[in-house]
Amino acid sequence: MSSTATPEKRRTALDALHRSLGATMTDFAGWDMPLRYGSERDEHLAVRTKAGLFDLSHMGEITVTGPDAARLLNYALVGNIASVGVGRARYTMICRADGGILDDLIVYRLTDTEYMVVANASNAQIVLDSLVERAEGFDAVVRDDRDAYALLAVQGPESPGILASLTDADLDGLKYYAGLPGTVAGVPALIARTGYTGEDGFELFVSPGDAEKLWEALTEAGASAGLIPCGLSCRDTLRLEAGMPLYGHELSTSLTPFDAGLGRVVKFEKDGDFVGRTALEAAAERAAAQPPRVLVGLVAEGRRVPRAGYSVVADGQVIGEITSGAPSPTLGKPIAMAYVDAAHSAPGTAGVGVDIRGSHEPYEVVALPFYKRQK
Repeated sequence: MSSTATPEKRRTALDALHRSLGATMTDFAGWDMPLRYGSERDEHLAVRTKAGLFDLSHMGEITVTGPDAARLLNYALVGNIASVGVGRARYTMICRADGGILDDLIVYRLTDTEYMVVANASNAQIVLDSLVERAEGFDAVVRDDRDAYALLAVQGPESPGILASLTDADLDGLKYYAGLPGTVAGVPALIARTGYTGEDGFELFVSPGDAEKLWEALTEAGASAGLIPCGLSCRDTLRLEAGMPLYGHELSTSLTPFDAGLGRVVKFEKDGDFVGRTALEAAAERAAAQPPRVLVGLVAEGRRVPRAGYSVVADGQVIGEITSGAPSPTLGKPIAMAYVDAAHSAPGTAGVGVDIRGSHEPYEVVALPFYKRQK
């Protein structure tokens, strides 16, 4: 008798700490991650009104270095990475030759010849393998740095004040989508003003051995400001309210960036060829002529929550599909993102419903995002 062993789930450097806080753990892309510590709604509202602390160590860090690092990334990714200044970051995508999205990424330019690519946990190996393959012929090295970093995020309106009490880094001068090396609570960190919540906030890349010390320092510094630990569940409702796509839901290999309404990330004007260019040029033309389906927001009139995969209907016909849905703590109603036929995509379009177990629940089509913070 042979039994196939299930692969061991990966644990972050903060695993014991999460358990000591009573976190409900869940398997996420092969990692054991905190889903919530207490109430998802309380965690969500803390980020919207005060601050939340997240462990995001499951994200995949890949370092690209060498004289041709910029040229390699311009070839391998759809964005113009060579034009990113040192200390800045860019949201971009890696696509297949047929234009399908392999992953959405954030790329940080650390020095002239060094970049850090941050991939989604579920796609980190695919992204790594693709970059290694695409690096052939370039004077650049692609390094798997997933084990070299723990990633903590402080998100919410109180996060700048909390972080400022622990670092002498110039946070005021740190723009959105920028990153700088500094020290936080005595711990060396890459301090990035990025996030996935729709709020101001920071992501701190540190050595796994320093993660616990930093978590405890942030918890202490944030106590009076109302900071609480937050799990992946509220991160999902926060990004959904902010209209941010999630790979495997709004993004997939069957969609190009143009299908996803994110054609702006594709930079045809950059120097040189890049993987997927020909297919993406065709996709851009198709989208300009007549987008097949459009990503929209839907807000429920009732209380029933739509889930990914549910059909969107109008006049008895299926006109689209839900990609993400959840109760919105900020709006107080169920919300969803969905791809719908262009004819039904305008905000305010009447007669649109979601098929929830056989009953057609009425929904309002709205423009994304559902929530935008006041700056």
